[in-house]
Amino acid sequence: MTHKVSCKKLGIEAPGLDQPPLPGELGQEIHSTISKQAWQMWLSHQTMLINEYRLNMLDAKAREFLMTEMKNFLFGGGSETPPGFVPA
Repeated sequence: MTHKVSCKKLGIEAPGLDQPPLPGELGQEIHSTISKQAWQMWLSHQTMLINEYRLNMLDAKAREFLMTEMKNFLFGGGSETPPGFVPA
């Protein structure tokens, strides 16, 4: 059964995620305050960041960068696009 959340990213009431996407407190916060739609937007943005910056996900600094960008994207003012990025 899908639960509704008051999505912090989109500012609307919308279906939430079926389960926390991450372990711990941050995963719980995302589960209770971020909609499926906003999470899908983040996943697309994350893929673009990984590709444009050629991030190696085995690198702790790359994972740290993505966590910071995720928090900015979902809860802050947004995540920046790489310089010179042109959407396909």
